[in-house]
Amino acid sequence: MQTHHQLERLYSEVHLLKSLKHENIIKFRNSWVDDKNKTINMITELFTSGSLRQYRKKHKNVDIKAIKNWARQILRGLHYLHSHNPPIIHRDLKCDNIFVNGNNGEVKIGDLGLAIVMQQPTARSVIGTPEFMAPELYDEEYNELVDIYSFGMCMLEMVTCEYPYSECKNPAQIYKKVTSGIKPASLSKVHDSQVKQFIEKCLLPASMRLPAMELLKDPFLLTENAKELVVPLQFPNLASNLVNLTNSEPHPMETDPNSKKPSVNSCPKSLSDASQLSSFETETDKFRLRGDKNDDNTISLTLRIDDHCAGPARNIHFTFYLDSDTANSIAEEMAEQLGLSNEDVSVVAGLIDNLITKLVSNWVPPVSGLSSLANHLCQSVEATAKESVNSDISADSDAQSVLITVSRNNSDISLMDSCSINMSISSFFSQSVAEKDQSDELKLELDAIDSQFHHCFQELMRMREEAIENAKKKWLTKNRVSAV
Repeated sequence: MQTHHQLERLYSEVHLLKSLKHENIIKFRNSWVDDKNKTINMITELFTSGSLRQYRKKHKNVDIKAIKNWARQILRGLHYLHSHNPPIIHRDLKCDNIFVNGNNGEVKIGDLGLAIVMQQPTARSVIGTPEFMAPELYDEEYNELVDIYSFGMCMLEMVTCEYPYSECKNPAQIYKKVTSGIKPASLSKVHDSQVKQFIEKCLLPASMRLPAMELLKDPFLLTENAKELVVPLQFPNLASNLVNLTNSEPHPMETDPNSKKPSVNSCPKSLSDASQLSSFETETDKFRLRGDKNDDNTISLTLRIDDHCAGPARNIHFTFYLDSDTANSIAEEMAEQLGLSNEDVSVVAGLIDNLITKLVSNWVPPVSGLSSLANHLCQSVEATAKESVNSDISADSDAQSVLITVSRNNSDISLMDSCSINMSISSFFSQSVAEKDQSDELKLELDAIDSQFHHCFQELMRMREEAIENAKKKWLTKNRVSAV
């Protein structure tokens, strides 16, 4: 099914590019299917200066006239797309997808792999890059004006040389700021009032946002007089901003069921890659999680939170990195940003674990992730134990340490290797005769904690054993095929 979606996406881009003829839309030259190598090859016009983002990285000081010229061309391209009947929405407009010829100042919109032709007044599928996504995209009710919002973010990046929301650590933080109406920190670094006002117009709520043609009539873009700046734009701490531009890569996120974006550069597009992609969905009453495997190391996840008591449903989109992320770390990040309860964290972590295991059968959390998880479990059990003890239990008894080990194949694997914790529960075993009545109850609680502790790490060991077996089977199968 996923193969069909991916092929459909590739063919869709080819046909869309063939039909578009505008000076500010990338020109399509030719395409063909290479059955032998399982690729779709696309040839587009060459852009000597690369993308607008690459150009701004290389050229630190850009005249305000040049930025206005770029803005006019981008808006003309958007107006062309939006004036189709039905309108065409780009849905992933950003400086990475706008290409430039530096020698003549020409810019063109490219990467139309995510574009959609609107067949109804509002579109519903959610897709794009979080830093450039309009708030209404998360509500799954939007029109072509989402491209204007993205254009505003492009303007902000062009002017400041800083990726929008680079102050955020993850997509959940971006989601929280965007849906709360909080603008990127870099907007405060725009000191030219005309530039700032123009950007803010593009970032207005959808009901107040102007279409491309109206923005082309804005005084900011029409002004061509002697007072216009002819010196490079100057910003405080430009050096640090440039570092941010280099280091602040986009948080990839695609939430449409067909989430693999094809490139429109002149290069082959692999069908074999598409055929290996897969997707899976899992849910509870409150949460629904969908995952699309992008490649060997990343999975695009979409979490839908449908809490009727808390208002309309929310859609959170993020990328899971198999070599560094764990279900717990991602769930805890969400809890911090979205105010989820501890119970919700456990449920979300469980959904993520279940989904990742379905998509990648031999996946094992990274070593650092296992250590973190083990540490989290140790701390959780320790906290539970401490809370369960009455405050008047004596803490003056001889220390007594508990070290839990899990035996496998006649060798002991110490929990200390995982989380470096030596849990002291000495105070639990020193009780006076008067406290005898509490003893049985305490013992039962401690037994339950011990059982929980063992269960958690037995599960980890089971996952480890399963991963080892899968690796062996994979290796044996590979060798059998080679032998044949």
